[in-house]
Amino acid sequence: ACNLKCVHCYAHATDRRHQNELTKGEAFSVLDDLADFGVPVVLFSGGEPLVRRDLLELARYAVDHGMRSVVSTNGTLITREKAKELKKVGLSYVGVSLDGLEEVNDRFRGKKGAFRDAMIGINNCQEAGIKVGLRFTLNRMNVKEVPRIFDLLEEEDIPRVCFYHLVYAGRGSELIEHDLDHEETRKIVD
Repeated sequence: ACNLKCVHCYAHATDRRHQNELTKGEAFSVLDDLADFGVPVVLFSGGEPLVRRDLLELARYAVDHGMRSVVSTNGTLITREKAKELKKVGLSYVGVSLDGLEEVNDRFRGKKGAFRDAMIGINNCQEAGIKVGLRFTLNRMNVKEVPRIFDLLEEEDIPRVCFYHLVYAGRGSELIEHDLDHEETRKIVD
């Protein structure tokens, strides 16, 4: 489930829970299996993981079972209180997905104000003492935003950015013609 409608969502997330979503008990069982296997890090993603009511319990459970707990989020739901709760359960990192600065990001995310809300979420994480970074999906519609993302990193004292390829699944499968080819990807990475 998700509170946004991103044009490149590989999960084709909507604002409703999926009927096959794991119960809390099933999720704990998966976390037990991961801990028994020696997995060092659990990344809670989605859709939007913060719409799941028991996310804090699951993150705490992962930490209590010896795994680092991190979240990949659109950042729009991270209030000051939520950031404090995430810190309290032992969350060690929050990756916030942005697709550019305000105009471009809001168009990708399908909601005016999504950029502003994500920046508030980032600042709330920083205030709570949680390491935060950006996640950026490269494509032809936002590749010119990359230099501006680096400016944003400096301005907001964000220590990390990860660049991702477009995933051809969900709504992302409709954007194949907007994906960068190998040469274009190499150029922007260089």
